[in-house]
Amino acid sequence: MAASSSVVRVLTLCKQFQSVCRIPSTLRTQYPAITSNKGWTHLFKENRALPSFWSSPIQSAAQCRTLHTTSNRRGLDEFFDAPENWGETTVKSGAPWTAKQMRTKSNEDLHKLWYVLMKEKNMLLTLEQEAKRQRVQMPSPERLRKIERSMIRLETVATERETALRLLQTGQEKGRPGDWRRNIFGHVYWYRFKEHPIPWYMNRRYTRRRFYTPPFVQPHIRLRIEKLLRGKVRKERQRMQSLQKLKEKFPTMKVPAS
Repeated sequence: MAASSSVVRVLTLCKQFQSVCRIPSTLRTQYPAITSNKGWTHLFKENRALPSFWSSPIQSAAQCRTLHTTSNRRGLDEFFDAPENWGETTVKSGAPWTAKQMRTKSNEDLHKLWYVLMKEKNMLLTLEQEAKRQRVQMPSPERLRKIERSMIRLETVATERETALRLLQTGQEKGRPGDWRRNIFGHVYWYRFKEHPIPWYMNRRYTRRRFYTPPFVQPHIRLRIEKLLRGKVRKERQRMQSLQKLKEKFPTMKVPAS
């Protein structure tokens, strides 16, 4: 019985191999040199290309799988600008991506866009260093600022989505849970919770932290806020005075709105 079953298996395998390697009738009529006694030399002499059936390895239908490979681009040439822009003083570029446009994209599209912006930034940084080496002006340096703005906005959109998902799942606004605390100097800051091997009331290091403001610090808080506001007013006054001097020296200059 064992011998007969093994023979049956061998016969079935032979039939499957024969069905795979069988030459279709269309190929016999189109490429008669394959089935003739003249061999492959007659086919090569006629300058006929081999069909895809013979150029690929013989595989069964169950073993055939789709294979996706990324195409090879320019390699290290991607660190440099396009050849048609070499020697140009100005290069046309579009507007930076806005947060409103990025909010309509999926996470996969944002992930791809991040790598596109990163490659463009690397190219522009290489161009900037080359311009510094040659002591010439970089063509259209505003492109680098546009890329940086787009990347900052992309990070903002990604953070918004992570925060929304975290609020939906855990109810926490921050990635690491915490709370707003006030120290003894009156400063309000975000205190991130930490894990300790012992309870908080037995932890001497934690009890040494003073999450409160003494009453005698309240007048100093008011003075600190007053100092901060005076500094802002002083800077604004200096800016307006410098603009006024420039306006007197260059009457045709457009004064920016305050």
